[in-house]
Order: sequence, then structure tokens, then C-alpha cells
Amino acid sequence: MELLDNLALGFGTALSLENVFYCFVGVLFGTLIGVLPGIGPLATIAMLLPITYKMSDPTTALIMLAGIYYGAQYGGSTTAILVNLPGETSSVVTTLDGYQMARNGRPGPALAIAAIGSFFAGTVATIMIAAAAPPMSEIAFKFGPAEYFSLMVMGLIAAVVLAHGSVVKALGMVVFGLLLGMIGTDVNSGVARFSFDIPELTDGLNFTAVAMGIFGFGEIISNLEQRENREVFTKKVGRLLPSMAEFKASIAPIIRGTALGSFLGVLPGGGAVLSSFTSYAIEKKLSKTPERFGKGAIEGVAGPEAANNAGAQASFIPMLTLGIPTNAVMALMVAGMMIHNIQPGPQVMTSNPTLFWGLIASMWIGNAMLVVLNLPLIGIWIKLLTVPYRILYPAILLFCCVGVYSVNNNVFDVFITIPFAILGYVFRKFSCEPAPLLLGLVLGQLMEEYLRRAMTISRGDWSIFVTRPLSLTLLLIAAVLLVIVFLPAIAKKRDEAFAEEAD
Repeated sequence: MELLDNLALGFGTALSLENVFYCFVGVLFGTLIGVLPGIGPLATIAMLLPITYKMSDPTTALIMLAGIYYGAQYGGSTTAILVNLPGETSSVVTTLDGYQMARNGRPGPALAIAAIGSFFAGTVATIMIAAAAPPMSEIAFKFGPAEYFSLMVMGLIAAVVLAHGSVVKALGMVVFGLLLGMIGTDVNSGVARFSFDIPELTDGLNFTAVAMGIFGFGEIISNLEQRENREVFTKKVGRLLPSMAEFKASIAPIIRGTALGSFLGVLPGGGAVLSSFTSYAIEKKLSKTPERFGKGAIEGVAGPEAANNAGAQASFIPMLTLGIPTNAVMALMVAGMMIHNIQPGPQVMTSNPTLFWGLIASMWIGNAMLVVLNLPLIGIWIKLLTVPYRILYPAILLFCCVGVYSVNNNVFDVFITIPFAILGYVFRKFSCEPAPLLLGLVLGQLMEEYLRRAMTISRGDWSIFVTRPLSLTLLLIAAVLLVIVFLPAIAKKRDEAFAEEAD
């Protein structure tokens, strides 16, 4: 009964005229930018984050950000199917069979089954978030500063383990992010650190400028290097609804993908990418005709698309209940909450229930909007895909610069994006995944705060982290993860998995 009451409160909040409007704007803009190949949810949220700053109600702002997230996620699968270019990493798998379905004259059923699978997974994940959040928040209230610090250490190590490419490079990115997080004024002593006598840096780096530089501008520079060679199925979409046989073949993969994504999305470093790749591997193993995979098997679209959407939404659970972002997109969401003076963590549910339950209910509304709006709008997305990048990207760059400036009305923030755009481009050239950097930047400040609190409580005794059972367990898990990933057999399997992904 309590769950129903909470959901009633959530839907009451999410269905207000203002929140429905901004949810619609979020999913529409998210899909619009997510459709562009190479610009995924991370870059999309980084670009559109400034729009929410001027909103007076943080609930509306977060509903819009969440809408942008799953809108961009959805847009990524459209380009994967129609152009063979994944809009974001979790859609890479969809290109394998989705594009082949399009080439075989079945782009409509591929797009429709991706939408239906995503909606089903989103609905289940929303119910799971609503059911799991209260008990997880209860557990979170038992966490002290030492446990929070250890949990963040575990989260960063998990992000390193699941990052693409070299573990050493991922570790380096986390450390770099933690160092960037130290720029600014020391909270305890009031002394400016690493500010190089630049007044604007005494408040620390503007998170939006860093994220937009690395993910938005860096992504655009990187894409400009590639030649435009897009084969878009402009007039061949035709029938949208899948046949009864295609629908029957998709039911089990959608259910399996939803369960898998709901589980993996909760894990630190997990989320949409891990869920979609695991789902594809499982569907191929379970299939009686695995040779069809890669040649247009609808199961290869249904399972991963359901899994990535469930994984994306399940990743909200640790963020909303513990205040810990499990991936870079959630790090941006945490930053969005902090900008609106909402401290992420278990207290959000009790101190601001309308925001908490309103955000959860809006996820279902947003997913329903995606299905209702996007299938009829496929023609528009196809036309957008045919617009040359040389026209689109300058407009996006201008829009982003205005967005960064509008955060603090400060030109310095716009200049800050330049070195980070170059860094973002260099990171891609040297195969360094920048997502761990963003996690390090966001978690660095929180880790320092919890570390200092724990040390104050223990009067400078470091053993507080290993004498408290929960803290010790979390640190041991982090140590085991780090040791396992360096074992030769595991390292080889990991390299093979990411090599397959890159292919």
C-alpha cells in the first residue's frame, strides 16, 4: 500500500502541466541530439545541462534531465538501425542485426521492436526502482563517513575495471579526475589550492564546462575527422509493426534483457553498455540458430535494446538512494542535483518526497512519450540524418557556448572548455576512456569530505576504515576487483571482450 501511495504522489507530481511539458522537451531534445551519430547521452546531457539552471523547481529540472537521458538513449538506436552508426556505445550491438534488418528491407520492424522492448524494460525498471528504493535508503542511513568513503573507492575501482581499454589508463583517468576535483578552496582551511592565482578557479572548475569540453566538443572534433559516408534508408522504412512471428521471437529476449539490465544497471560501472553486450551474448548462446546473428536476427535487436534501457534506468537506484553515481551520466545527474541545492543521498526520499517519487513516475511517462512520439517522427529523424555535419556542428557548438556562459554569466567558463576539448580529443586518440575522469571529478570532492569526517570522528586513526565491518567489506571488494582484473587469464578475456565490442 505504501508503494501505491508513493507512486500516486509521484504521478500527481509528474503529471502537472509544467512537468509533463518539460519531460516532453527533454525526451524530444534528447532524441534530437541522440539521433546524430557520435553524440551519445553523455554529450547530450552535458550540452543541455545549462538549460535546467534557470528553472526554479529542481523536480522539473531533474525530470527534464532524465528525459534527455533516455531520449538520447532511444535516438542512439535509431541511427544504429538506419545508418549503421551507433549514436552511443550501448547501441553498438544494435548495429549488428538492426542495420542488417534495414538492409534486408525491414527497418520498420527493427525500429518498432526496439521501441517496444525499450518501453517494456523502462516500465519494469521504473517499478523496480520504486520497490527497491525505500529498503536501500534504509540501509544507506546506516552508512557513516567511513562506509561512504569506502563505497566511493569501490565505485571508482569498478568503473576502472569496466572501462574500455587499458586498466592502467583508466586508473590514470580516475586519478586525473580526482586531482581536478581538488582545484578550488579548501573547505577546512579556506586556502586556495591549485588555482594559480586565477580568481575564477578559487571556486573550483565549472563541472559543466569540463564535461562539455571533454564529451561535447571533444566528440565533435573527433567526428569531424571522419568522412561522411552514410547510407540512410530514407524511403525504405515502410511497414512499422513487426509480424506476429517477429513479435513472438522477440518476447523472450525482451524479458531476459529487461531482467539482465535491471540487475547489471545497479552495479557500479555497469549500466546500459554492459547490459546490452551481455544480453546479445546470451541471446546468441541460447539461440538454436546462432548463425542468423549478425545477419538480421530480430532477437539481436530486441534483447540488447530492452537491456540497455533497463540498465540505464536501474542505474538511477544507487544515485537516488546512496547519492553515488555508478557511471558518468549519473555523475552529471548528481552535478545537476547539487547545482539545485539538492544533496544526493537517502535523505532525498524523506526530505523531498515529491522530487524523488515525481522523478521516478516521470520515467514511465517519458518512456511512453518516446513510443507514442518517435515512431510517427521517424521520417523527421531520417531527414535530420541526411543533413551534412558541416551545417549541424557549428550550430551545436554555438548553442553549447551560450549554454556554458549562461551558467554563471562568465566568459571564463567558455574559455575553460577549450583545453578540455583538446584533452577530450587527445584522450580519444590515445584510447583513454574519459568517463572515469568525470566520475573522479564528481566523487573526488565527496570523497575528500567523507574522508575528513571519518578522520575527525576517529581522531586521526586510519584504522576506522578497516575496523568497521561494512567499510572493510567494501574495501575488500574493491581490492579483489583490482587484483582479478590484472590476472593474466581475466585480462586476456577482458581484452577479447572489448576487441569484439570495438569490431
